[in-house]
Amino acid sequence: MTPATSQDFLDRLAAVIESRLPANGGDPDKSYVARLFSKGTDAILKKVGEEATETVMAGKDGVPEKIVYEVADLWFHSMIALAHFGLKPGDVLAELARREGLSGLEEFASRASAPRQKEGG
Repeated sequence: MTPATSQDFLDRLAAVIESRLPANGGDPDKSYVARLFSKGTDAILKKVGEEATETVMAGKDGVPEKIVYEVADLWFHSMIALAHFGLKPGDVLAELARREGLSGLEEFASRASAPRQKEGG
C-alpha cells in the first residue's frame, strides 16, 4: 500500500464537502458546510474573507501554531468556495503546476497584460 499524498487528502476532503451541496442532499440542520452552502455565494465568500483576515492577523502575531490553524481554516473555506463554483482542488493544483518554473514577476506580468474575463462574456 502506498502512502497517501497531500492531493489524496485534498480529494477526500473535497468529496466530503461536495457531499454537503444541496444538490447532493446536504442538510443545513445537520452540517455546517451544508448550512454555508444554503446561505449562498455572498456568505461563502464573506467567510473566505474572514478567514483570510484571521490568517493575516495570525501572521502578524508570528505564532506558528496560530498561523497553521488559520491557514487550515482558510484552505477549508476556500475549498467550500471551489465546490460552490463547481471546481476542485485539482484545478488549483493544475494552475500551480502551470506556474512552476515561471518567475513570479513574469507570471504577474502575463496576468496584467491579459484581458480579464468577465462572467458571461
